[in-house]
Amino acid sequence: MKRSTMALTAALGLGLAASITAVPASAATTTATSAAVAPAHHGHTSTAASRAAYVGSAAEQADNQAFFDAVMKSAKAKQAASPGLRTVTVVYDASNAPSFANEIANSARIWNSSVRNVQLRSGSNADFRYYEGNDERGSYASTDGHGRGYVFLDYQQNEEYDSTRVTAHETGHVLGLPDHYSGPCSELMSGGGPGPSCTNPYPNSAERSRVNQLWANGLKALDKNVFTTVR
Repeated sequence: MKRSTMALTAALGLGLAASITAVPASAATTTATSAAVAPAHHGHTSTAASRAAYVGSAAEQADNQAFFDAVMKSAKAKQAASPGLRTVTVVYDASNAPSFANEIANSARIWNSSVRNVQLRSGSNADFRYYEGNDERGSYASTDGHGRGYVFLDYQQNEEYDSTRVTAHETGHVLGLPDHYSGPCSELMSGGGPGPSCTNPYPNSAERSRVNQLWANGLKALDKNVFTTVR
């Protein structure tokens, strides 16, 4: 929470899994019986562990880089079939996070209206997926190790913190932004640093500029230092 280093944790400031798995176990359980055991996330009570997870840890850095790499490589492979396009489309699948459908859609709208070189679209053959469930680590983003990534949205954490901010923050990792927990509420990637009272779901001008830079001209070479940029 006090860190000034922008360790691009793909964990919306919500704590990334220390290990890479195809699908988070809690999400697999939830989505398998979503109609029966995945009620709307409102009403869940946060725990000390989930609140602490929101401010992340240095151990998340490698997983976050792998996540961004996977999403960009997947988008690049699709883009190669249509050379000359200046805007990259990153496709997401939210079908495994039905309780967060509105937050995910709002997050995509926020980012699509904020940047021009990359756009988020819901669809099949997704570059990354959203999942929901309970996890003491809170919400996070990771990769399945096979060229695809996922964002996990934790019920309890999203009850404690503004859910649209949480989702937009996690999606910021998809687009290449690091965490900066010591930042102000006006900075989306400050995550849980400003506390639960912060409800801002919008990236600031510096964050918007950084995303446009990373995805400039459709197929910009991946910046290998993106996850360790010092502010």
